Amino acid sequence: MPEGDAIRRLASTITELFAGGTVVASSPQGRFAHSAALIDGCRLQCVRVHGKHMFIGFVTEGEGQGQGQCEGEGEPILERWMHIHLGLYGWWRFNGDETVVDEGYGVAHRVPPVPAGEWNGHSETRWGCGFGEAAAGTWEPPEPVGQVRFRMYNTHAVADLIGPNRCELITDAEREAVEARLGPDPLEVGARDDEEAADCFARTAHAKKRAIGEIIMDQSIIAGVGNIYRADSLFLAGISPHRKGKNVSVKRLKELWVLICDLMNRGLAAGRLETMDPKEAPNPPLVGDEEASRWYVYHRTGRPCVRCGTPIREALMQNRRLFWCPSCQR
Repeated sequence: MPEGDAIRRLASTITELFAGGTVVASSPQGRFAHSAALIDGCRLQCVRVHGKHMFIGFVTEGEGQGQGQCEGEGEPILERWMHIHLGLYGWWRFNGDETVVDEGYGVAHRVPPVPAGEWNGHSETRWGCGFGEAAAGTWEPPEPVGQVRFRMYNTHAVADLIGPNRCELITDAEREAVEARLGPDPLEVGARDDEEAADCFARTAHAKKRAIGEIIMDQSIIAGVGNIYRADSLFLAGISPHRKGKNVSVKRLKELWVLICDLMNRGLAAGRLETMDPKEAPNPPLVGDEEASRWYVYHRTGRPCVRCGTPIREALMQNRRLFWCPSCQR
């Protein structure tokens, strides 16, 4: 399941390719057909993210102003929000004309068209998945492939949504209700230094009798953390995932909040989910243990801890794989 930083990268791509313009919307699969018809011909105003939830805001052409802005001064309250949660199997597929450049890991941006005989300074790595190249000025969206729940396109790009856990059209009040049920998001601007957010997370977690490994995967307590950030943030904090929340001090939980903020923002900036500090990464990389250069304990069952050499353990917690070092984490 994509974690919060991956959802924000996808949101940035959708904003880059579609915000401020009208879209043609459909549901090739048919399961979202009625709602897609209500979006068809609307302007994509902005994209919001809270944790693993994405909200795409639409307005009827001619309403509001600006591009890619949400509820700023002078902006209308958007009454059409597309609420998306990818779950375990959902994903987005993008394609575009010669102006759309793929940076990898869900990130794309647009560059000016390249005049004949010139170079725009970017490698022309395109979205495509085997659809082929389109000549400049003649681009048409390719035919949908697979069970596409939702499709939107404009004159230069197309986005297909496949297999999401949730895909529904909601009102602004319903969006607010969804966000209100979620805990603070470590990737919100200023979250690391937000005493109120840190205190909310720490005191809520400290009041629980459940294992801390369960608590930080609870999206109502902290939004956006998934299996990888759970494993490695608890490792770096030296906290056993089996320790109950009530047995972790509020001070230590606030420190865990800061650590999670730092790890997730590092992953967001890097463009891929890597928690390993380059200074601690094995050099040269360990043969047969490529994960040791990316993660501290995640997906490293039975392999030696990069700090103490103790074999990493694995167990199931709420039907999700859990990884930890029994020596470094108490």
